[in-house]
Amino acid sequence: MDTQHDNALAHALAAIPGPVPPSGVIHIVIPHTNRFTVVGNHLAQHAGLSLVAIGIGVHIQSLPAGSEISIKTLAARFPEGEVRIACALRELEAHGYLRRTRVRLAKGRVATRTVFCNQPGAVLRGGVVPGAPGAPVVAAAVRNPAPAPALVREHLRVPEPARVREPEPARVTEPEPTHVPEPTRVRELEPGLVREHIRVREPEPTAVAGARPAPVRLPAPTAPKQPRRPLPHPHALTPERRQAASALLADLRRHAVELVLSEEAVEELVPGVAAWLERDATTDAIRHALTADLPKPLKHPARLLRHRLTALLPPPLPGVHDLTAPRRAPVPPFQTCDGCERAFRSHEPGHCRDCRAPYGEAA
Repeated sequence: MDTQHDNALAHALAAIPGPVPPSGVIHIVIPHTNRFTVVGNHLAQHAGLSLVAIGIGVHIQSLPAGSEISIKTLAARFPEGEVRIACALRELEAHGYLRRTRVRLAKGRVATRTVFCNQPGAVLRGGVVPGAPGAPVVAAAVRNPAPAPALVREHLRVPEPARVREPEPARVTEPEPTHVPEPTRVRELEPGLVREHIRVREPEPTAVAGARPAPVRLPAPTAPKQPRRPLPHPHALTPERRQAASALLADLRRHAVELVLSEEAVEELVPGVAAWLERDATTDAIRHALTADLPKPLKHPARLLRHRLTALLPPPLPGVHDLTAPRRAPVPPFQTCDGCERAFRSHEPGHCRDCRAPYGEAA
């Protein structure tokens, strides 16, 4: 099979007229007669799009109107994953080839409407304006009463440059019936048609007398920020604890060069360190909690230390009596019933529950 393909390419290469370039790609152009799509070089050779985005753009342009082009559908069709396909669709959106909008359907559901434009530059410059005199006629795809989120793509039939030929009697064509709200018609032109895709503005909904207006969804309010927790303070700030806390804060820059504090910041953070010392936390434990895993770069060291002194405050150490295991309640021993000789639990000997009634004993 490989030899046949090579021979066919060799014969096609020999039939190319003119000199063949010594290097680079050599095109063997065979005209298409059916199943082809015209793609502009502005998309195929776009300098700002990735190769995946260009390929997906060409694939979308070749699909008929109404085809499903969601991320999951494209991921099931091609070997690329959903992440790469989503990035490629965002690239096409950024360069004007693709537009995705959220629309509300008749029954209140929200769907995604996708519009692909094969030549966004012409639309932005005003070169193609639907409905203008002399503009190509647009043939819109027929939509169901409850449309699903799908691609909305329109086809334009643009004639080739006029050719000199004998005059023929003019043909009059009737407009094709469509179910689209806006009036559209299709005009048959010359062979060799070019397919164009443009954005078509959806008709504005008309108000119906007596109908209730659609509810307007407002964005959810932003959650209120929680107030900042106050810096912990000890029950009694003794001079010894103040001196130890101040020395520990000033010594932090020897262990982490980022923690250079001003005198004002040290005085503000002294009560927090004193609260840790009051709860029997050692200086090594406090220093490790304040200097471990510092962010890079550290912009506000005083704010970081304030947050850690507040959020990582340990509980007070439990007392000796708090660590003793609770005693179990004493379990009554087994006794033998004097009537039926059945075992039962009781502190005193006697009869079981079933034998107490005949003998008139209290429970």
